[in-house]
Amino acid sequence: MLLSIVAILVGLTILVWSADRFVDGAAAIAQHMGVSNLIIGITVVGFGTSAPEIAVSVIAVLEEVPGIAVGNAIGSNIANIGLILGITALLAPISIPSSLIRSEYSLLFGATVVLVWCLYDLQLDRLDGFLLLGLLIGIMSYMIYSHRSGKKEESVDESEVGDDELMSTKAAWLWVLLGLVLLIGSSRILVWGASNIAFSLGVSELVIGLTIVALGTSLPELAASIASLKKSIPGMAIGNVIGSNLFNSLAVVGIPPLIHGFDIDSAALHRDLPVMVFLTLLLFAMSFSRNQQLNQIGRVKGAVLLALFVAYQCYLYFEVVSGESLFS
Repeated sequence: MLLSIVAILVGLTILVWSADRFVDGAAAIAQHMGVSNLIIGITVVGFGTSAPEIAVSVIAVLEEVPGIAVGNAIGSNIANIGLILGITALLAPISIPSSLIRSEYSLLFGATVVLVWCLYDLQLDRLDGFLLLGLLIGIMSYMIYSHRSGKKEESVDESEVGDDELMSTKAAWLWVLLGLVLLIGSSRILVWGASNIAFSLGVSELVIGLTIVALGTSLPELAASIASLKKSIPGMAIGNVIGSNLFNSLAVVGIPPLIHGFDIDSAALHRDLPVMVFLTLLLFAMSFSRNQQLNQIGRVKGAVLLALFVAYQCYLYFEVVSGESLFS
């Protein structure tokens, strides 16, 4: 048990660090290739903050513990809205651009609906994987086209991805390759430790994925949100969360079944997916205002989001302690 806990801590530490290096290297390569900062922010950074979830989910399926993969994706989406946005809003109110509510949020909700549909039969197969990834490619293409057409100027701050102190191409490729190797290696360590704890405690792989693994792989999003506060642009936090949740719903869930199909714990459909959908709808309700100049998630709303996340985690904890589930 002690070795498994150490493996989780070491795996998470390396995972978060290597994901950060991977993003830095990929962004530098894109800039050297003449790709705009705007496109880098939409694609590279969005993918990079979800890289830990993707790596962990792929390794989980290869290690034949797919419950960790599904729990990781759903749990990360719940943590992004409840924990990360909750903490960020408590520290500083988050202003919401109107265009983000109209477009990016709608895309996220659409992706959530498709995800629920794919999981409804309690199975994920290659057809589901191709559907989810195809939708992701379509959404990314639409967002890039829209931004290039100048329709999304207020939803992204290009200064976030400036080219100050841009690393050399050689160094960028080195960090990309090293980051990728460490992502895979640390994911294997993390999944090994998490699955060992699940088996030792008699806890389902899904619950481990929803809690320990999901919280750990959401650290890059938390770091990005805190960084946005330091740079006095807290509104970047919600863009980070929406982008990450898109990748989680479509790539983190979509890639594993391309390796091989697997069954899904029924609790994911009846207990955890409704929580994810509810928080996604609540995010829209909290972001919308009749006065479009006052779209904001303030401290009170942040406290509500955080309280809901804590309540959900407490429910999972007491379910584990009691050994009984309403959804098994």
